[in-house]
Amino acid sequence: MLILGIETSCDETAAAIIEYKPLKKVLSFKIISNVIFSQIPIHIQYGGIIPEVAARAHIKNILPVIKKSLKNIDFKKIDLIAVTQGPGLITSLLVGLETAKALSYAWKKPLMGINHLQGHLAANFIEYESKNVFPAISLIVSGGHTELGLIKKSGHYQKIGQTRDDAAGECFDKIAKLLKVGYPGGPAISKMAEKINNKSNNIYFPRPMIKTNDFDFSFSGLKTAVLYFVKKNKNKLEKKKFIQNICAETQQAIIDVLIYKTIKASKKYRAKSVFLSGGVAANQELREQFKLQVCKLPNNIKFFVPSKNFCTDNAVMIAIAAGLKYKNLNKNQKSQLKNNWQKIKVDPNLEL
Repeated sequence: MLILGIETSCDETAAAIIEYKPLKKVLSFKIISNVIFSQIPIHIQYGGIIPEVAARAHIKNILPVIKKSLKNIDFKKIDLIAVTQGPGLITSLLVGLETAKALSYAWKKPLMGINHLQGHLAANFIEYESKNVFPAISLIVSGGHTELGLIKKSGHYQKIGQTRDDAAGECFDKIAKLLKVGYPGGPAISKMAEKINNKSNNIYFPRPMIKTNDFDFSFSGLKTAVLYFVKKNKNKLEKKKFIQNICAETQQAIIDVLIYKTIKASKKYRAKSVFLSGGVAANQELREQFKLQVCKLPNNIKFFVPSKNFCTDNAVMIAIAAGLKYKNLNKNQKSQLKNNWQKIKVDPNLEL
């Protein structure tokens, strides 16, 4: 079957077509098209995302993006439309969902709403399918989410930890704005930190909640620590290496907390694999250190992380999530998808 995926939860307008084959023991996915319009050039002047501006850009680009994804494909061959239902910015979500509902009605195609976080989880299966991976520990880390989950089996997700305040990606963005190193904050800080050896760095920031007896996170205190440190050392801010040192320590503080909590959870729940996904998972240092620590665990625990281009928001992951979800529906549930355009609504606070 062919699945059209649509994603507009934040500041990427995306559409993709995948071919999905539900084989007996494995799932087969083939990417036919993958189109993304990034709004980074629009929001860079503000140093952050303005919801109303993002929504207007989605309205302008949604149909051209979908049309481009359908190049050389007859819409009549589409078997299922999948769209991000939440969580995300409500004005952005509405653009994608209302467009998907209109297409579902006009084309007489079934429509499925997808949790954006389910999409990030599904991104781990875009390029490969592996057997014997559950139970698994999943860390979703992005600009809006930092969440640890236990996946006992396919389709069964239990949240075991989350940020109590800011997401890791938001922390990167705010500190990058404070240091005036660029936007988005994660890639900007990562680039500044590349030439710094952490062992020789004499700057130290706290690792919030790293030793607490739970799997929750907190990054607001790290932002505050960097703010006070910058105010205290205003006379050094003109030195590029000083800024690089701050960026390197900020990045390492976030990495240390993310990895420590995830490894702790994988030991407690005797995980067979660890999933890392979300926009921050594109951070090269995080990927490398994560893989190194997971490889040190006993019992040959598997480590899954999508390619960098599938870590950030995209519609391929939404279509893949729809394929995984569709596989578990019964005949009656599948038939109900035909009139789903009448019932489906956005939910900006949707949880897994």
